[in-house]
Amino acid sequence: MAWTYERLQIGDKDSISKTISDEVVRKFADVSNDHNPLHLDEAFAKTTSFGRRIAHGMISAGLISAVLGSRLPGMGTVYITQSLKFRRPVFLDDTLTAWAEVREKIDAKKRVVLNTWVENQNGDTVVEGEALVLFDVD
Repeated sequence: MAWTYERLQIGDKDSISKTISDEVVRKFADVSNDHNPLHLDEAFAKTTSFGRRIAHGMISAGLISAVLGSRLPGMGTVYITQSLKFRRPVFLDDTLTAWAEVREKIDAKKRVVLNTWVENQNGDTVVEGEALVLFDVD
């Protein structure tokens, strides 16, 4: 659906999903330059409280960005702020679903406040936060 600012309503929500594979984690490490062994080295990760490798938290945040830029509000969305609370680890082969839900519209500046969160395949929230975006398309 192509959104316009006027069509957005409080409570509108949408999502995007992705399975977090070893390849996704390694590509993210290369792009971000974050080569923490907790994400990349199984032997090291086994010595941590997680007991195995976990994905970079910002992969989850990236999925929130994907929802905002491609689904809701979609094309023309410009990030202004994003808060994030990392609630649970994301493990390799978890399937994540990132959500955005319109909470408020600020008509004077065509800005939108959205609740954002990411759930794993069990329905557990792994990340939650709030985004403020500029919706720059008529």
